[in-house]
Amino acid sequence: MDEYIENSDVIEKNLKYFIENHGEIYDSYETFGRLVHEKGGPLDEKTRWLIKIALSTDCQNEYSLRTHILKALKCGCTKEEIEHTLLLVAPTSGFPKMMRGLLIFREIIDQGK
Repeated sequence: MDEYIENSDVIEKNLKYFIENHGEIYDSYETFGRLVHEKGGPLDEKTRWLIKIALSTDCQNEYSLRTHILKALKCGCTKEEIEHTLLLVAPTSGFPKMMRGLLIFREIIDQGK
């Protein structure tokens, strides 16, 4: 997965630095994210991952988008559900953002991940 992310080595090194120097903050952030995802409300897991895919696409956060697509596939989201989610980004956030998200999705699928 990482070989397709521009500057993935820089991102990983920066995260490692943050964890080593601010581990307690990182742990709190991870716990917060997990709790919001799992206990924040009534949405089922598939819906939560699809929402995260849409948000990552809108924010143009390629690293998160790849992670969210892989986690969505792992939890049972179909390729069609993910593609529909990406298409829904276009009317609100813009066609270019949707196209970039679609490209990343297709790269993941083509790699068989």
